[in-house]
Amino acid sequence: MAILETHDLSKRFGRMWAVKKVNLSVEPGEIFGFLGPNGAGKSTTINMLTTLLKPTEGQALIAGHDVVAEPEKVRQNIGLVFQDPSLDETLTARENLYFHALLYGIPAKSREQKITMFLQAMELEHRKNSLVKTFSGGMRRRLEIARGLLHDPRVLFLDEPTLGLDPQTRRLIWKYVIDLRNRLETTIFLTTHYLEEAEHCDRIAIIDRGEIIAMDTPANLKSRLGGDIISMDTADNAAAAAFIENTWGHAVTSQQTGLSFKVANGEQFIPVLVKSLNIPIKTISVRKPTLEDVFVSLTGRNIRDEVMDEKEGMRLRVRARRTR
Repeated sequence: MAILETHDLSKRFGRMWAVKKVNLSVEPGEIFGFLGPNGAGKSTTINMLTTLLKPTEGQALIAGHDVVAEPEKVRQNIGLVFQDPSLDETLTARENLYFHALLYGIPAKSREQKITMFLQAMELEHRKNSLVKTFSGGMRRRLEIARGLLHDPRVLFLDEPTLGLDPQTRRLIWKYVIDLRNRLETTIFLTTHYLEEAEHCDRIAIIDRGEIIAMDTPANLKSRLGGDIISMDTADNAAAAAFIENTWGHAVTSQQTGLSFKVANGEQFIPVLVKSLNIPIKTISVRKPTLEDVFVSLTGRNIRDEVMDEKEGMRLRVRARRTR
């Protein structure tokens, strides 16, 4: 039985449908990635799933509870780690968790034991009495995840859990998340701009313009593209693209760094291309498709090259100041 499911879940603002007929089914213990360009409907969907926003149409169930009819029961079964920092910097790590335990009615007899367990799981026990304002960005994120899991939620929502963190810290955060999922069998529902992180997901749903346009395992999504990706830069990219398309029929995409196109066997094709193309080649490489390629092919956009609006830019600047 699915731990999270939606049936034609939709949300309209005025005449605009922000989310339209989204159908999801997430299994217990699954790491489920929810990806999409800015404005695609990710936040609106998550806000409906976490009872922060009422759907216009359709239904969403968490652990069998309707998000509209039974919001309190839904909240008891979910944990939420916001994209923006939400810890009290004037409290210690332990005090932040203790306050959360009080809000969720965790019994006094098990309160300290659970706080200690999650501080140890996130390797923060030695800093339990330190003020959060002295923590690094990675330490704060680990504490937020510990707080989100403290009341034993069936589903943990992670909204951009590693945004703004350095690659090493991102890998550590993922180590903790995967270890806790395996130990507690908690379902993880996450969004991320780092598509290499989405490889950790059991399945991925891609939403664009409010509708789900693909949903599968990372491996199956990549296999849909077929073949290899050849990237190249030449002395005349426009002429090279026209030659490739006219000679072999491969659709060529122009990018800032040059050209890219898909072929059945890249390693065998490159010598043929080099021999046939009468245009100097500056660089050429071949690789297997990535989730970034899948995302671009489905949405026409690169998830990391999107222009942030002023609100998003301010959010990241505030986070950077807080984590220095």
